[in-house]
Amino acid sequence: MSDSTAGVPAMPAVSERVRALHAQMTLDEKLAQIVGYWLDQNGVVAPMQSEMAAGQKDAGHLEDVTRNGLGHYTRVYGTRPVEPVERAAWLWQEQRRLKRETRLGIPALVHEECLTGLAAWKAAAFPTPLAWGASFDPDLVHEMAASIGDSMRELGIHQGLAPVLDVIRDPRWGRVDECIAEDPYVVGVLATSYVAGLQSAGVHATLKHFVGYSGSRAGRNHAPVSAGPREVADVFLPPFEMALFDGGARSVMNSYAEIDGVPLGSSEEYLTDLLRGRWGFDGVVVADYFAVAFLEVMHAIAADRGEAAAAALTAGIDIELPTGDAYLAPLAERIRAGEFDEAFVDRAVLRALAQKEELGLLDPDAFEDESPSEIDLDSPRHRDIARRLAEESIVLLSNDGVLPLAGASGASAVSSRIAVIGPNAHRAEALMGCYSFANHVLAHHPGFEIGFEIPTFLEAFEAEVGRSTDVVYARGADVQGEDRSGFDEAVAAAAGADVAVVVVGDQAGLFGRGTVGEGNDSETLELPGVQRELVEAVVATGTPVVMIALTGRPYAIGWALDGERRPAAVLQTFFPGEEGAAALSGVLSGRVNPSGRLPVSLPRAAGAQPYTYLHPRLGGASDVTATDPTPVRPFGFGLSYSQVAYGGLVVDAEVTAGESFAAAVEVANTGARTVDEVVQLYGRDVVASVSRPVAQLLAFHRVRLEPGQSAMVRFSVPTQRFAFSDRSMTRVVEPGDVEVWVGADAAATEAAGTATARSTLAVTGAAHMLTTADPRRATAEVEASAVTSDAASESFDYAPR
Repeated sequence: MSDSTAGVPAMPAVSERVRALHAQMTLDEKLAQIVGYWLDQNGVVAPMQSEMAAGQKDAGHLEDVTRNGLGHYTRVYGTRPVEPVERAAWLWQEQRRLKRETRLGIPALVHEECLTGLAAWKAAAFPTPLAWGASFDPDLVHEMAASIGDSMRELGIHQGLAPVLDVIRDPRWGRVDECIAEDPYVVGVLATSYVAGLQSAGVHATLKHFVGYSGSRAGRNHAPVSAGPREVADVFLPPFEMALFDGGARSVMNSYAEIDGVPLGSSEEYLTDLLRGRWGFDGVVVADYFAVAFLEVMHAIAADRGEAAAAALTAGIDIELPTGDAYLAPLAERIRAGEFDEAFVDRAVLRALAQKEELGLLDPDAFEDESPSEIDLDSPRHRDIARRLAEESIVLLSNDGVLPLAGASGASAVSSRIAVIGPNAHRAEALMGCYSFANHVLAHHPGFEIGFEIPTFLEAFEAEVGRSTDVVYARGADVQGEDRSGFDEAVAAAAGADVAVVVVGDQAGLFGRGTVGEGNDSETLELPGVQRELVEAVVATGTPVVMIALTGRPYAIGWALDGERRPAAVLQTFFPGEEGAAALSGVLSGRVNPSGRLPVSLPRAAGAQPYTYLHPRLGGASDVTATDPTPVRPFGFGLSYSQVAYGGLVVDAEVTAGESFAAAVEVANTGARTVDEVVQLYGRDVVASVSRPVAQLLAFHRVRLEPGQSAMVRFSVPTQRFAFSDRSMTRVVEPGDVEVWVGADAAATEAAGTATARSTLAVTGAAHMLTTADPRRATAEVEASAVTSDAASESFDYAPR
């Protein structure tokens, strides 16, 4: 590799204050501003951490480390359990020291993980992003992110390393629980809401992982990605485009992956030409932890750390995280030897200083106030949001009538004796994702309590059903392993009960410390360990069984949904957080009507992966192959305790390419319970210049309907929702006919009574070529208004689903 041909970079536009500050800097002071420092290096939470951060090991006292200033403090609160108020007091003092004892007096930017809430001891644990996707509720995701941001800003934190915008391509990938959905539009809408919410609190959001990370071969972490340019442009990039243009995200993190042999951490094409040149992004690009060094040790495109630093800076990575392993001494040596142009450092420093200015870190009064003397990181506000999001994210996959346990009338009485069984029935850690503080950090500190109230499912269920119900518990088996010694106790408990609730699933963790999470990729999509055998043994007792899959990925559980000896009901929940157990208990009792929808297809088998509902005709089942990739439950699927009917779909007859068309559908609650329905508008190109999906989600809207109530849901849909990269790799909206329909899920059909008839819309005029202005117009606008309070099912064209 050589950087000798690299041109002189263009400098970013910055304020006079930033330019004057930069003009005073020595090379060492510049480099100090574009690196992080990991205070608690002995708190290992990342792979290869001790080996990769060799440049930090001998740093000595903090005064020596920061003598030239510092760009970032890495995870001040999130590396080990620290008392928030005490740590805040230390941080305020440390920032004042940087202001008064370093030559330029620049405070450090503090960043933390915040994917499922602030990853700090005693902070609220919200549902994992896959649960956000299941909620299909961007407003609630915005509310959650704003509450997270408020906590972070109060603690002196400036940047959050979230959200994850990777589009799910293969559920075997361990980081699926960090992702939102397999649909790029759903990812983009919800991630944009998260960005807007977090940044409304004055905390910069960081989009990750740019780009294509989730497309790794065989679902293996850090594996090569073989995506073609069309898949990158039409699947992986749109969520980032939306979150940047519509959400105003101020930071981007590179992907660890390599696409067609080019590591993203060294890709000037993506990090500079696309991100800044075509999209006009003027924020900062931060390295995923150790990604710069990985150019040497994992990708082998650099001979040493200095060469890796040169490659990353040239590509457009402004800040090396978590430490200065490459951007400090190795890069300085290279520059002083005349082997690398210092102008690339200047470019990164100007961006870093501009970000600090935007966050108020260059203001004279920064950190001159008092640190918070008390702070509640798990307030009633946090818990209320966590509860509502958990309730909205629970997906009912099947129900033979056993649910709700209180009966169809909603009466308070439940069965007199219930067996609660399973490895996830009585473990609080089972409710939280990989990037929760409990599973990410506290797993290394067994002497510490979780730090906030998080009842297990057993505890919440006992509280839900009350003393009139006898609840018997048996673990039955562990999440992992082959131990079946608990089967007999579980079977006996089920045999003596009126109903058995079996809670199975995952343990989130990192790099082999769990069944799902970063580095915990899977060769199979069977439930881990002997959990399937446990469920089948309990079902064999003849007692009605409710199976709860409490997981971080979708598993191949077709046997539990369509098999001859299946559970009477199956619920899917994706790490629902601190209020998740209460939400599940409410669904079982009938207090909560389930309204979640699958944000990812429920796979038939591991061998059918990768699969997406956004497949062309050749990607589905056909007579020319013996394998069937059809999922056992499609994207968007979810049942409730009520019945909903769709009817009267009206769609514009034609629209000019580049403009918006209108669609309206009447939705009625024909059942006896209040229902939250996720109305899903789908479409497809009838004929296009390249193969297009047989179904594509165009818009969605969550609407609440009282019994007997109906509503008119109106969509204004930009034709940009049909955009794709044509044969010249130009993103266009082509003229021609498209079909539009409303369905209960991606596979819904008119014949099954789960979708409206398809309307044909003519897209007219010349092909519309997308510009950077289009992302701001590419989100559908939706409104719903009540039609009548006494909807009659016979007034609808289609039977209730």
